[in-house]
Order: sequence, then structure tokens, then C-alpha cells
Amino acid sequence: MSDSSTTDRAREQGRAAGSAAFSPLYRQIKGLILQGLDRGEWKPGEAIPSEFELAARFQVSQGTVRKAIDELAADNLLIRRQGKGTFVATHNEAKVRFRFLRLAPDDGKQAVSRSQILDCRRVKAPAEVAATLELRTGDLVVNMRRLLTFDDVPTILDDIWLPGSLFKGLTMESLTRYRGPVYALFETEFGVNMVRADEKIRAVAATGVQAELLGVPEGGPLLQVERVSYTYGDRPVELRRGLYVTERYHYRNSLN
Repeated sequence: MSDSSTTDRAREQGRAAGSAAFSPLYRQIKGLILQGLDRGEWKPGEAIPSEFELAARFQVSQGTVRKAIDELAADNLLIRRQGKGTFVATHNEAKVRFRFLRLAPDDGKQAVSRSQILDCRRVKAPAEVAATLELRTGDLVVNMRRLLTFDDVPTILDDIWLPGSLFKGLTMESLTRYRGPVYALFETEFGVNMVRADEKIRAVAATGVQAELLGVPEGGPLLQVERVSYTYGDRPVELRRGLYVTERYHYRNSLN
């Protein structure tokens, strides 16, 4: 082993030993890269510096940087492109676009999806919504209602709540004009990146209005998926309650 390699390893071990949390060094570098993403140092779709540049910046080995980037890529926060570099993931990317949507067709055939915004208004946050989004009761939130169809069949009815302070200018008109994924709009127009989510699932009966919009009998079974989406730093930035028609679909997840 070369003297320089020994010095690098000793330096890294010394840093790790001095860490209050005693976390592996690559995890510390991962956290520093996440801080840069949170600050907007690298925008969605942009390339981050090379492993060599990041190693020099953080004064660690390229192997440590590579391990940190590997984890961020596994988390779908970064995307490696052979021969081109590593890029910040964007919800415009096909790989990332539907990673929060776990509904899959029973026959395995990918359906054509369409989104219709039914309503968008600014209201005072109900207590439950405010608590979930870590707001004060009565703070302004944006409340959206959206219908998703697959092959022109109504399948998902979403009720979405967003912090009003982060989504100034989000209106029914702007949503109607936009043709891409909603999460991509959030990141490009408002600088809010949805990077992970927690979900709760339960069976519910369709109310009259829900049944009419989804084309199912009143009182018929629906799958309710309540999702809280987070941006960097585990800050909640969306509460979404979706009602799913599962006659031709199933909810799929992978447990590791």
C-alpha cells in the first residue's frame, strides 16, 4: 500500500473518530451532498461535480465519495449516466416520475395516464393538515383536487394539500396550462423537490361525490392511500389522500 493511500485512510479514520455521531465517513459526505442539494447548489437535471472534484472539495478519497453517491443514486436522488456524469434526479425523468405511484395493472400492460385538475384554492389549514405539514393551524395552504385516468378510465381521485408559503402563484390556471408531471412542476417552478414519502393504506367506501367522479357505485370499495411527501432534511411539503379504484389494478411495493 502506498504512503499516500495510508495517509488518506488515516485521515478518514481520524475524521470518522471525531464525529459526534460516529457515522461512517461516506455517510457524512452523503449528508454534505444532500445539504448542497437542499441549498439548490445543483438544480434538478443538472450535473453535480465529478467524484474527483468532490473528493478534493471534502478532502476525502474518491472511493468515499463514490460510496456516498452510490447511496444517493440508490435513493433515486441522483442519476448516473454512463460517460456523461452524475445528475440530480428530476421528476421529468422516466425512472423517477412514477416512483411514488405504486398502482400497477393486473395484466402488466402500461396504461396511458391523463391528469385533470378539478379544483385548486388557497384556504386556511385545518388542524390535522397543519400538524402533518408542521404548520400553524390557520396558515394558508393550497388545496388541489385531481382526477387521474388510465386508458380514459377514472382510477385515482387525489386530494392534495401544500404549504401556501412554498407554493405562491400556484393556481388553477397555471395547473391547467401545465402538461407534465405535477411533481416536476413543483421542482421547476417552485424549487420544491419531493425526495421521499411515507404512506398509510386502508379500505374505505365511496361517498356519493367520490362515486360519481370515479364511476363506481356509492358505497363501493376504494383503496385510500394517504401520503406525506418530504423534501431534503425530512421536511414535510405535501399531504395527499388518494382514492384508488382497484378493479383492474393492484398496489405493489417492495420490502427490503
